Amino acid sequence: MPSNNAFAHQCYSAEKPTTDWHLIRPPEPPAIESAEYVQQMASAGEAYRKAGVRALWLVHGTFAGDDVMGLIRIVECLAPGTAGRLRQLVKELFDRLANDSGNYTSQYAAEFQRTTGIPVDRMTWSSEDHHIARAHAAVCLLDRLVETGWEAHDRLLLWGHSHAGNVFALLTNLLAADSSQRESFFAASRCYYCRRWLGGSNHHVWERVRQWLETPAIERRMPRLDFVTFGTPIRYGWDTGGYAKLLHFIYHCPRSGVLEHLTALPRSVEDLLGATDGDYIQQLGIAGTNLAPAGFAWRLWLADWRLGRLLQPGIRRRDLLQRLKIGQRVPHEGEALLVKYPDGPAARQLAGHAIYTRLCWLPYHATEVARRFYAGAEAEDSQRAKLELPDFLV
Repeated sequence: MPSNNAFAHQCYSAEKPTTDWHLIRPPEPPAIESAEYVQQMASAGEAYRKAGVRALWLVHGTFAGDDVMGLIRIVECLAPGTAGRLRQLVKELFDRLANDSGNYTSQYAAEFQRTTGIPVDRMTWSSEDHHIARAHAAVCLLDRLVETGWEAHDRLLLWGHSHAGNVFALLTNLLAADSSQRESFFAASRCYYCRRWLGGSNHHVWERVRQWLETPAIERRMPRLDFVTFGTPIRYGWDTGGYAKLLHFIYHCPRSGVLEHLTALPRSVEDLLGATDGDYIQQLGIAGTNLAPAGFAWRLWLADWRLGRLLQPGIRRRDLLQRLKIGQRVPHEGEALLVKYPDGPAARQLAGHAIYTRLCWLPYHATEVARRFYAGAEAEDSQRAKLELPDFLV
């Protein structure tokens, strides 16, 4: 995607990607707490620190959050305190049921922090499968970035599973868009976050973020943002002006007769359950698969419809099968790793979508990120100093 992406959607094409992509077959991961495990995690942590990474945030994907059906939002209008407790209970229950199968648990975050020495935190969002939910998550993430307080030379590393990657993509557009482009985004969402009949703004976070984005870019305090996505369906476009580094992990099993960067639809239920071609959710979760917001939330419906016109104009739901048959694995921005994880029960769960968040694969993912992002951190810092470039643009 270009600079000044202006919230444009990624196109669906079978052509060979122009971005960097690699087919990788990793070895079996080391046993947890083994000497190799400890060494790999410690080396990754050292690389992160040398590169200036001050914190690492984990963001879950769709259906792994605290308000999957959007029902707690209704309670929130009348009893915010009760809604907050309900959200916490829902997320805790999901974490117990799913554990680390397609989900970042508190134990995962704690282990990541313990073994690398980097502060690790989780961000929770509703995880509903529609535009307005992902837009609200992007706005809340940006608000949290602003409130935390960073220096320009700091790095923040963000890992996102599934549609969390599309939340990140929206965030890059918000950061890099000009005032008129941002106004289109906020105008489309206005009936969601402004409810005058309830006595003011429904989500003050939207107004805070909007005001912050209106300040000159040179006055904004923002760290360099490094994004890593795991199994993110190809949807919203990324803006190169809104991030520093970008890497995608995609579980992919090449099929004979199909180009290496493409995949195919499952031929049977057994294929789907066994993840024969890799991560089917990454393939199937493209534009046209949104679930409608709660039927009685007409303002939410309207905001979601308007955002759809902005974020994916001209993409019709009835053409979904045609787009799915294209089977493009590689996004149009960043570097993509098409990973052929070793076959086994963990690789097959959730149609191949669960393996990324498994604790046993943490050393591999952490090491790959360190190698591809920060292996030349010292040389990069020296070059930046010579060129006197703004930190955020490197």
